[in-house]
Amino acid sequence: MITANIDINKNKLEEFVRVLLPEYYEILSENTDKDICIDVNETLQLITVKTSVIIGGKTVKETELSYEKIGYDYFDQAEVMAKTSLLKLSGKEKEYKWGGLIGVRPTKIAGRFLNMGLSYEKIEEILKNIYFVSNEKIKLLLGIVKRQEKYLDRETIGVYIGVAFCPTKCTYCSFPAYLLKGKYAERYDEYIESLYNETAEIGKFSKEEKLKINTIYIGGGTPSILSAEEIEKLLLTVKENYDLQSLREFTFEAGRIDTLDRKKLEILKKHGVDKISINPQSFNEKTLKLVNRYHNREEFDNVYSIAKEIGLKINMDLILGLPGETTEDILHTLEEVEKYNPENLTIHNLAIKNASKLNKENYRHYIELDYEKIFNKISEVTGSKKLKPYYMYRQKNSFQWGENLGYSLEGEESIYNIEMIEENKTVIGIGAGAITKLIHYNETEKRNSIKRLVNPKDPLVWINELPVRLEEKKQALRKLFEKIDEK
Repeated sequence: MITANIDINKNKLEEFVRVLLPEYYEILSENTDKDICIDVNETLQLITVKTSVIIGGKTVKETELSYEKIGYDYFDQAEVMAKTSLLKLSGKEKEYKWGGLIGVRPTKIAGRFLNMGLSYEKIEEILKNIYFVSNEKIKLLLGIVKRQEKYLDRETIGVYIGVAFCPTKCTYCSFPAYLLKGKYAERYDEYIESLYNETAEIGKFSKEEKLKINTIYIGGGTPSILSAEEIEKLLLTVKENYDLQSLREFTFEAGRIDTLDRKKLEILKKHGVDKISINPQSFNEKTLKLVNRYHNREEFDNVYSIAKEIGLKINMDLILGLPGETTEDILHTLEEVEKYNPENLTIHNLAIKNASKLNKENYRHYIELDYEKIFNKISEVTGSKKLKPYYMYRQKNSFQWGENLGYSLEGEESIYNIEMIEENKTVIGIGAGAITKLIHYNETEKRNSIKRLVNPKDPLVWINELPVRLEEKKQALRKLFEKIDEK
């Protein structure tokens, strides 16, 4: 059993131990003959944590972790130190490059310290001495935070429009991605009209509330599965109903090459879209077939050339660790990337999501990958293209505990990606499966409080519940903005 003399979130402690200290996991159970005791002593200036392993009432191992009290606003410092003291007790404080940071958004902790008025030098010291983060990852994290600073504001909001259909369901995908078959095909006309309707209603609402919109992102699913005429109507619905004076970025996720042509791309450009994602994921065609994606190199090159020709900025996504891929396969993909000049490149480590086909089939990647060689190649390619990291997130079930990194040319950062990861301001979600994040800055805790409103994932359930859900969303947004205005 693990005991502490302070209130500590038992679920978070269990997750921390399960992920980083599996050898101690059984000690969480009441049935073990071993105990771990965490004793925290807190003064106005200092927090000291003594952690001991006790067997049969006798202390057999102990360690101590001390650090100055950072400030009143960092109220959970003792809990953080209690957890990382377990790393020190186990001798693993230098084993993990991310130390005790197991969260999805490591940059948010640096942002919180900045809100407290701490310098970058002090934040670096805290990350090293309390969280045991390696110098390599501190440099990466703080470099990204510095690049993001100029894009973070609480005066504007973002809008996300989700299209819930795809031509095929990729085996690794966990997003709302339905096929246009059966009952979904039968009610498709209702679906698309409902999408136009919610988009228009949120636009009118944002005008009434005088909301400043700085990003619009149309994602999915695969929004480019819509016909050229449907895409144009959706974009015209945005133009006619939204105040776009504050808009800095309009992105359309055209990730599936097999759904694109010149006409669709020209419509996007004509109606104000400035960024698109066209996602190879891999440049190995055998891999694409295995994961249920169907396009060839010729199709990709054609779409890329047209997009560049008409002046659309491009993001390309890659995934490391796709089924069947060897180190050489991944290196081949990275070498092929060198033939292109995207403004953005996002590199993901494959994570087996619960809702994905890979998870349902109990897929495991048994091919050993040489990540050192792969990461060196990534550095070489991004360096030659002048692409630098600007946003990051992590996934607990990704291979090798790698972080997912977005790279961009200077000045071409995706503002929406930054907003999504940093959760710094309200983003209104439209469409089946879209999530609205209501974000209010908590002055006491020096961080944002977040409330999520989730649209039903199933398009037919979303259609049926739209009138009620839409009104609830408007009411919640009004309440949030009234609270902000009162401040």
